[in-house]
Amino acid sequence: MRLGVLDIGSNSAQLQIVEATAGAPPLPVHAVKAATRLGESIGADQRLDEDGIDRIGRAVADTLAAAHRYEVDEIYLFVTAAIRDAANRDEILDRIGSECGMRPQFLTGLQEARLTYLAVHRWYGWRAGRLLDIDIGGGSMEIALGRDAVPELAVSLPLGADRLTRGFFDADPPPRKQVKALRRYVRDTLRETADRLRWEGEPQLVVATSKTFKQLARLAGAPSQRKGPFVRRTLSRRKIHAWVPRLAAVPAERRAALQGVSPSRAGQILAGAIVADETLCALDVPAVQVSPWALREGVMLHYLSTVTDPRDELPLHPLRPLTPTAPTTGATVTALPASVTSHASTRGQ
Repeated sequence: MRLGVLDIGSNSAQLQIVEATAGAPPLPVHAVKAATRLGESIGADQRLDEDGIDRIGRAVADTLAAAHRYEVDEIYLFVTAAIRDAANRDEILDRIGSECGMRPQFLTGLQEARLTYLAVHRWYGWRAGRLLDIDIGGGSMEIALGRDAVPELAVSLPLGADRLTRGFFDADPPPRKQVKALRRYVRDTLRETADRLRWEGEPQLVVATSKTFKQLARLAGAPSQRKGPFVRRTLSRRKIHAWVPRLAAVPAERRAALQGVSPSRAGQILAGAIVADETLCALDVPAVQVSPWALREGVMLHYLSTVTDPRDELPLHPLRPLTPTAPTTGATVTALPASVTSHASTRGQ
């Protein structure tokens, strides 16, 4: 069966298609992207204007047409923070539903954090130990910490690169005072979460996800995405810090000419870099590994965990209580010492 996940975000609607096989990794067989550019259409009242809604409708229609061409059997549509937090969210979702025949769901920030963490944890495996994941999206930033498949701590903060670009910069490139104001806001917003994470102790592995971190890693010299997902990519705080003034000194048009920076994200890469710089500084993280898997893979893994191969089923039976007349099998039962049973009884009181 072919499974599709359509992520409708602030920059684009991205469809990822996988063969849904029990136990298989969610490696895409097809990927389709259509631009949304919502940052151009969100007003001061946090409403998305008609042009923006029309672009979303066209993007969803185009990606759904591709899903039909590639014979997708089941699909999950969801919107992220840019639409989830819009003042006219329900109007947008209703319009998509009426025009495209499918009404998207929206994930909360905490759901995004947990699903992204699920993907990262699966990619790096149990050997990673205690893992911290940082994801900078267009509308929010998610942070999750844990050792097991479910994070111990997950938070979502209003520190998305597109949201901050619209909220703090009114010129291209922005003046120095606006860059400083954004740094102060990020530090203030992070303070409580950073205190909590430091109290939790140092993680064994710190991972970064999202397009923002991938583009920053490419700027810093990491291998390109064409090298595939299995190439190790790392990004140091020192290199992020060095790139911030360079990005702040040039307009978006010149940023788009840099290796790894796409034209659609050139306007917001500066804000994303500032968030990354301040976050790693606040958490005292010298470097991160950049994960190829993130939210869309987390959604797929969540679904694939429910898919089983009937040929491999191992049926379980409930253990029924023995009746007084039930015959014994001759199994040897070792009695616990009286001191142990006494201690257990005391603890149970």
